[in-house]
Amino acid sequence: MAFSANDSGSGAPKADINVVPLVDVLLVLLIIFMVTAPLMSHKIEVKLPEANLDSVDDAKNKVQPITLAITEDGAVYWNDQAVTPNVLESQLAVEAQKTPQPAVNIRGDKTTRYQAIKDVVNMAQAQGMRKVGFVATKEQNH
Repeated sequence: MAFSANDSGSGAPKADINVVPLVDVLLVLLIIFMVTAPLMSHKIEVKLPEANLDSVDDAKNKVQPITLAITEDGAVYWNDQAVTPNVLESQLAVEAQKTPQPAVNIRGDKTTRYQAIKDVVNMAQAQGMRKVGFVATKEQNH
């Protein structure tokens, strides 16, 4: 007497899904997750500081940046007012003492010598200005 997997005895293939391999895979995944889940929790508890972003944003909005324009002949303008090197140095020293410190934006003419711009940047850094940047225009495609 032979055993048949088909109850109808007609020899047609069985149309049921075999769920045994699916259950095996799910059990293996369950074991893997059960083993790795405790490893993902941190053993040492550390209380991290909370950032107070509201006060930082308010401070940034209050301080206006200083704009230094340098012309082709080397003349320096502090927020569109001409200044001598001595006055520039003293004004930078005063601004460097402020909290929060304003940023210095340097606008150099296209034909200004690099030495004139370098001298102004070095002077600003020597007086303690931490944020010195350059202003440029976008290059236009012709």
